Amino acid sequence: MSAMLALVLLLAVAVGSAAAQTRVPGKSWDRAATPESLGWSSDKLRLAREYTATIPTAAVMIVVDGVVLDDWGETTKRFNVHSIRKSFLSALYGIHVKEGRIRLAATLTELGIDDNEPALAALEKQATVADLLKARSGIYHPALYETPGMTMARPARGSYPPGTYWYYNNWDFNALGTIFEQLTKTTIFEDFKRRLADPLEMEDFRLEDGTYVRGKESIHAAYLFRMTARDMARFGLLFLRGGQWRDRQIVPREWVAESTRPYSNTGQTGGYGYMWWVSSGGPHFPSAFFKGEAFSAQGAGGHDILVVPYLDLVIVHRVNTDEPKLYVTNSQFGHLVQLIMNAKH
Repeated sequence: MSAMLALVLLLAVAVGSAAAQTRVPGKSWDRAATPESLGWSSDKLRLAREYTATIPTAAVMIVVDGVVLDDWGETTKRFNVHSIRKSFLSALYGIHVKEGRIRLAATLTELGIDDNEPALAALEKQATVADLLKARSGIYHPALYETPGMTMARPARGSYPPGTYWYYNNWDFNALGTIFEQLTKTTIFEDFKRRLADPLEMEDFRLEDGTYVRGKESIHAAYLFRMTARDMARFGLLFLRGGQWRDRQIVPREWVAESTRPYSNTGQTGGYGYMWWVSSGGPHFPSAFFKGEAFSAQGAGGHDILVVPYLDLVIVHRVNTDEPKLYVTNSQFGHLVQLIMNAKH
């Protein structure tokens, strides 16, 4: 082979690789001709599909190189995403921080944020927006839309100063919703549609798919989303692509990096960023081992958007948690993820 021919072939490979790294769907998802065409095994992916028949999985969508590698189940049905809502809000925060409407260093005192009795103490009000994004506010006021386990694990009021201790805290996440709407003068759902759903050409999201949960425990509402797997996969792919969609930077690239960096050690799950679960390699889900960076948005009952950059991979998993007592554990999802990753040649 001549040196010139070798150079041409090398450039062709590089151009093809770059195209794959930026490929995103249009109005509908493109599908791989075969898993083998992308370097994956159909037979091994079949093992993953067969495993989901033994657990209450409602839908799975696997995206590689910006196209659908495989999918099955109810990928077009709107289920409650549960705590994945928090990663959606984190993305919106990144946009408005960049545009100057939100300051991460702003304290609750500056923002006029309080709660019903027992109201926040002066020290609690020194928590910053960044502290809340990291779930390190030190504010252990009752919160809406908590699981019983979250309520039981909540530390005593005043036990940790702001910024010093990580606790997965719905008060932080819900108060961030209040702060966001106060500073941006819009609703979370309207902004999500305008800033994310519309630019990503989500096929199913509607404003009525967003609702608030209010109650006596707190003045800060929970903001619930219902969404399809195929739209959630677009959101995961956006973060896999560093916030870029075609030639447009939807979420600032630096925010994607900053929000998916671990600020707290969470044990088996790895770490926690700005309302994202993150791992720099190794643990992230029980039963799955990652050889490089991975991060995920996770919702109760087995709702997940998992992003694995070193495999150019997004996995979306759904469970019909509208049905009582239906759930998939993190260990079961981890086993599914490992089966999927095993299918990579």
